[in-house]
Amino acid sequence: METNRIRRVVILGGGTAGWMTAAALSQSFGTGLAITLIESEEIGTVGVGEATIPTIHWFNALIGLDEAEFLRATKATFKLGIEFVGWRAPDHRYFHPFGQYGATLPGVAFHHRWRKAAAEGLDLPLETLSLTTRLAIDGRFAKPSGDSRSILSTLGYAYHFDAGLYAAHLRGLGESRGVTRVEGRLDAIERAQTDGSITALTTHRGARIEGDLFIDCSGFRALLIDGALDEPFEDWSHWLPCDRAVAVPCARTAATTPYTRSTARAAGWQWRIPLQHRTGNGYVYASAHCSDDAAAATLLANLDGEALAEPRLLRFKAGMRRRPWRGNVVAIGLSAGFLEPLESTSIHLIQSGIAKLLTLFPDRDCDPGLADRFNATFARDMDGIKDFLILHYHATAGRDEPLWRHCRTMAIPDGLRERIAQYRRSGRLILDPDELFRESSWLAVLDGQGIVAANYNPLADALDSDTNCAQVRQIADVIARAAPTLPAHDAALAQLIGTPI
Repeated sequence: METNRIRRVVILGGGTAGWMTAAALSQSFGTGLAITLIESEEIGTVGVGEATIPTIHWFNALIGLDEAEFLRATKATFKLGIEFVGWRAPDHRYFHPFGQYGATLPGVAFHHRWRKAAAEGLDLPLETLSLTTRLAIDGRFAKPSGDSRSILSTLGYAYHFDAGLYAAHLRGLGESRGVTRVEGRLDAIERAQTDGSITALTTHRGARIEGDLFIDCSGFRALLIDGALDEPFEDWSHWLPCDRAVAVPCARTAATTPYTRSTARAAGWQWRIPLQHRTGNGYVYASAHCSDDAAAATLLANLDGEALAEPRLLRFKAGMRRRPWRGNVVAIGLSAGFLEPLESTSIHLIQSGIAKLLTLFPDRDCDPGLADRFNATFARDMDGIKDFLILHYHATAGRDEPLWRHCRTMAIPDGLRERIAQYRRSGRLILDPDELFRESSWLAVLDGQGIVAANYNPLADALDSDTNCAQVRQIADVIARAAPTLPAHDAALAQLIGTPI
């Protein structure tokens, strides 16, 4: 059996996806796997993913990153969630926290307790029941506690970081563990006459690299999964019409806001991502409703610091390949599919593909059953995230430009339509066990964009009304008292990395 093991993996493409894959494989297999990564300094990377979600902790732990070292190397800051501005109404704000609402109490889910209390006269906005939200608004930060009795146990966090510095950090890690980097552009692909599997890649410099398994991290070009295998791309732009972004860094402000900001604009939305050394900004827009020059002008007019570079234009299309694993080729990252950065899922989808590959890692015969499983679970991930993103666009009421009128009236996927309707009727959030975004995320966006539940789970009626109201109010009081005692974000970060921010 051992003679059939994969011994040589070739990764086409560097950047975040390529070096994340190389770091994970080298850490997991050690010297038992020869890993070669082909990339060209002449080819730029998209550089998405400066903002992440809490699943990044799993990946950083997998590859053995020291958090303080990682924060220093990538100029990272902590991220407690995402603030949405102008999506529900002009100047209206709501927050999607990386933590839970309320606290874990016996019986029915907490948001049904909150809805029952609200129906009986308790006037407490949802945000007052999230310590994560309160800390973000106050510019503070604390890590979650492992003690379930502490309100700190309800916290969650991710990071903002410089994606280029992250890739460079991972490159150093991978090369120290034996990953071989080959400089060059792809020039030729060799395939077996028997089954069409890829056997070797040749660079424009003449280097020929043989392999047993090939990982396509070549970004939107998808040179293997599309260029060689012609795997079709499923276009989702009828649901997610933004197809371009213009990005520019600017000088950072005096104090870090520990969250990403997403501001609705006439033809899309603008991101703001604070790092230690600069602030990342971008305008994601639909080219059918906005020219590139107008988008750049809008972005430059809405910076909170001096622009540090010329605006950079990115073109993309939302969608995916239903079979990112075919034969002995596995597409990871943008080559497998793309969902715009509204909820910061790009790096998650890279690490999700890596996790699936590690779990289903094949022998040299590349069992088709393993590929089928990989493809099915990847598709579920993409479909679930897609629906969550569509919710943001479809539920937006704060703007009346053509893009937003289209999004409000467009037909949406049946599953999403039924989920929204069920929440409106009963307050229930019907989620599958393996969905990425859980109850608190859906609740934040539904409530934040004005979709109100008319009812709650009848199980909540088993609770004494006065006791339930008192418990909900008590949690809000605990949050209000706890938040001011926790450190400012920049102080907490400086203490960890040993350098003032």
